Amino acid sequence: MDFTPSEASADLAALTRRILADKAGHDPHGTGGFDAPLWTALGQAGVLDAALPSSLGGGGFGLLEQCAVLTEIGRAVAAVPYLPSITMAASALAEFGTPELVDRWVLPVLRGERVLAVALSGFTASESVLSGSQTAVHFGAFAHGFLVAASGEVFLVDASAPGVTVRPQRTTDHADACLLELSGVPGVSLGDIGEWLRLRGTAGVCAQQLGVVERALELTAAYAAERTQFGHVIGGFQAVRQRLADAYVDVEAVRLTSLQAAWRLASDLPAAEAVATAKFWAAEAGHRVAHTTVHVHGGVGIDVDHEVHRYFTAAKRLEFLLGPATPQLLALGEHLATDA
Repeated sequence: MDFTPSEASADLAALTRRILADKAGHDPHGTGGFDAPLWTALGQAGVLDAALPSSLGGGGFGLLEQCAVLTEIGRAVAAVPYLPSITMAASALAEFGTPELVDRWVLPVLRGERVLAVALSGFTASESVLSGSQTAVHFGAFAHGFLVAASGEVFLVDASAPGVTVRPQRTTDHADACLLELSGVPGVSLGDIGEWLRLRGTAGVCAQQLGVVERALELTAAYAAERTQFGHVIGGFQAVRQRLADAYVDVEAVRLTSLQAAWRLASDLPAAEAVATAKFWAAEAGHRVAHTTVHVHGGVGIDVDHEVHRYFTAAKRLEFLLGPATPQLLALGEHLATDA
């Protein structure tokens, strides 16, 4: 495949970066978790609808362009729900939902007026009536609706429906998650699209992690070039150079594997192996780069008010979002061995 970004991806990434630089707020202590003004600004600028079908008034682009936006969101560690609301929920509703569902749920999201979240485990369904719970639902504390996987199907659930309980939770970097509990709640079935959602969501996680580790490495390299110790910049020490070189290789591995996974999904090619590989690198390399960032910054690296702390906690959260990487690779290996 050609790893060169398309013109649309590059333009959309540049627009997103400008908006994030101008309007993104920073919440180092995780007391907010959702930058509503920034979400609205992205909607008004056309970022939210650009990578959705033209039939919805979108730009007609797809997952590769969404991943370009997610990489910029990762670089800024911006508190916006693009991954669950656009890459997963809105894309699923646009692909599998009725026009009525699109009008009610997708269009307000594209204007930056609503948030959708996704819960992929912990629920059962009987005749489209759902029960169960899932903890740490990404951006669930602010969601107006949920896509819930249960009994082999995915259902749309209104957050205001009777029987829905949303308990806000604070994770490592933001107070945006929730414990979602459903008790006899009716849902609208979108069919058996759980794997479709998981693969797209995982590819999006990897793209966002790319932005986090890419920017973290830039900040760390700049710090190593100016911080002096024993009369020399620390970037001149062999051990520091080796850590930075290893981090560069890790960032490029995340970049290539995440692009390959997104490209295969966007091209309707078998992608389970590529997505699992990308998640492995996003998790393992993300872990290493995050720790390199903290270690090279020394004492300031563990200061929760310092900028790099935001990147460390974001990388750790994305490492486990939608499940850890190693079990996914092991499960895939067992599946391939069985097929062989």
